[in-house]
Formats: sequence, structure tokens, C-alpha cells
Amino acid sequence: MIHRLDSPELGESAVVAFFAVAVNAGLTYTTFVIFCNMLIFDASTLILVTRIDLLDPLLGTITMPTAIPFEVHRECCGAKKTLDALMIQEAVDDSRIQVVTVKDRKTVIRMQADFNLGTGEAEAIALALQSKARIVGVDDKNGINACKLLRLPFTTAAGVLILCRQKNLIGRNEAADKLDLLAKYGRYKSSIVEDVRTRLEEYP
Repeated sequence: MIHRLDSPELGESAVVAFFAVAVNAGLTYTTFVIFCNMLIFDASTLILVTRIDLLDPLLGTITMPTAIPFEVHRECCGAKKTLDALMIQEAVDDSRIQVVTVKDRKTVIRMQADFNLGTGEAEAIALALQSKARIVGVDDKNGINACKLLRLPFTTAAGVLILCRQKNLIGRNEAADKLDLLAKYGRYKSSIVEDVRTRLEEYP
């Protein structure tokens, strides 16, 4: 399945990334995405990307705005003093990540009811619909299902890792180490981890 989102602002430098995520039956769902408009993160993906130390490389290489809803900001930072919380808060303070209010609360409630989502996931998807964003960073299974049904292109923390390797922001050995951390923190299925490992090895 291919999602292509054309934009007059995109030229030959458009970022194309491969993303693989698990579906219910344990199969692989493959998506090719051309980044444009806005990237919106759910808490789970943002925390995972930060924990494997890819937040700064990612924000430094993409040109589109990156945003999170208030609930995701609260879940990621709130009263936490962990390293990932401090790093995310620093990105917010530096305006590299925008914290945006979700105005359509009815959509948030509907997302929660229809897809059994937590508030953060529901706000992230509602914000994507509200802002006409075309990419959602989500690792939550129900959130992924919601994106597929709503035809919202999405990525996962594993997708971000592949993108960073593809753009040569990290080397092969570093990418392998980060995948091991991602497998530990993200609890990915072994089949998904091995698929991502194969993809990472495609780049010299």
C-alpha cells in the first residue's frame, strides 16, 4: 500500500521513508510516505524516538513543523524528571516542537469511543484531522488501526530509525544498537525487529 502526498513545496529533496508496523495477524503492513505538511507525535512514539537518541537528528533533518497536542505533552513531560522528558521539554521550549490545542473535543471523544484510544492517542489523531496534517507518529496498536481506517499516513519509532539511517544521520553499527534499544523499550515483535534490521542493512 502506498500513500503519496504531493506538495508544491516538495521537490527532488522530498524525504521518502519506509515504515513497517505490525497488524493484528502479525503480518507486516508496509507504507511509503513522502513527508509534507506536519508531523504529529503520539506520546509513545515521541518517547521511544527520544530514548534511542533520535529526536534531535530527526528534528534537524525534516523541514515540516512538528507538533503534539497538550495531552501528549502532559504524558511525555508533566511532572517527570526523566532524561527523555527533559529532552522533549527542551525541544518544546526551543519551539522545535509545537504544543497545539485540539479544538474539536467531539472528535477526541469519538476517537476514544470508536477505537478504544487513550486521551493522548485520540488527541493526536484529532489534531491531525484538525490541522490537515498528513503524518502521525504512533506506536499504539489501536492508534495504528485508527490511522489506517481514517487513511492517515503514519510512522512508528522503527520508521523514524529507518529514516535516520536512510538519510545517513547515523551509521550502520549505531543503527543496529538503537534497534536493540528500540526492541527493549518498544516491545516490538521479533519478526518486526528482524524486518527492520534487514531494511537497515540495505544502506551502506
